[in-house]
Amino acid sequence: QVQLVESGGGLVQAGTSLRLSCAASGRTFSRYAMGWFRQAPGKEREFVATITWSSGGNTYYADSVKGRFTISRDNAKNMVYLQMNSLKSEDTAVYYCAAKPGPGGSTDTRAYDYWGQGTQVTVSS
Repeated sequence: QVQLVESGGGLVQAGTSLRLSCAASGRTFSRYAMGWFRQAPGKEREFVATITWSSGGNTYYADSVKGRFTISRDNAKNMVYLQMNSLKSEDTAVYYCAAKPGPGGSTDTRAYDYWGQGTQVTVSS
């Protein structure tokens, strides 16, 4: 069982940066790949970034955020982060972190067993 709690969202201006954090409970955190997803009003939840289960693991990004967002994890602290730079108004959404059992990440929401409650990110233009 893994419980996830996101933080760090807020209202920012376009072009600025924000760092989201996701705190995970449980001693088996290092056995889960992690992902960040987002959901804008009226839209389906979409993939943002994923990282394999080891600290400093392999990462993969949605094309829409590649080069601007960075996912990282610290297994010693049971934390996952999403550094978001050069934010755009289209990045406005509720951001969720999620845990997937096993080493490899995934872009598919169905692969993830545990989800946080989400944190709102609003980017004003």
